[in-house]
Amino acid sequence: MTNLLRFLNSRLPVVVAAIAVVAMAPAAQATVFHYAAALSGPAESPPNASPGTGTTQVDYDNVAHTLHVHVDFSGLTGTTTASHIHAPTPTPGAGTAGVATTTPTFTGFPLGVTSGTYDNTLDLTMSSSYNPSYITANGGTLAGAEAALTTAIADGKAYLNIHTQTFPGGEIRGFLVVATPAAPQTWGRLRALYH
Repeated sequence: MTNLLRFLNSRLPVVVAAIAVVAMAPAAQATVFHYAAALSGPAESPPNASPGTGTTQVDYDNVAHTLHVHVDFSGLTGTTTASHIHAPTPTPGAGTAGVATTTPTFTGFPLGVTSGTYDNTLDLTMSSSYNPSYITANGGTLAGAEAALTTAIADGKAYLNIHTQTFPGGEIRGFLVVATPAAPQTWGRLRALYH
């Protein structure tokens, strides 16, 4: 028994040090990348005269491997039939590409309407978040599909498209670009509001 106690006591500082190192190790820090787009008929390819408009905010979390998609749209001339992200176009901000995300449409996207809101988070580690042919075209792996999609978005070569009965190829779309952060508020600017 005495030998066992001596052994444990001799190892105690090592165990305590190991626990301290693990406890002090920083957790993985996520970087969330924010993208936005204004959706319109003139932004379609070919352009159309739809009075419909919309906005989208897409946020990519590189640690959780998620893509949060928020869309608001109104004024469409036809009722919605599908919506998804297409990528990559050959040139930033122009051209067309195949569907990268869920087909035939985002899960839960409001269909059969001329206006609406969509808010969902795609798990980029799940094959259900992609068009199967997009996975195949990008190495056949989910990691390859995620890398290709997020690169296309970051490079301005991805667009969100809303398809309707009137415009089966897309009534409104917008290329995703880095979202402009709001101007930071300063104490002086805040103080000026109250004087």
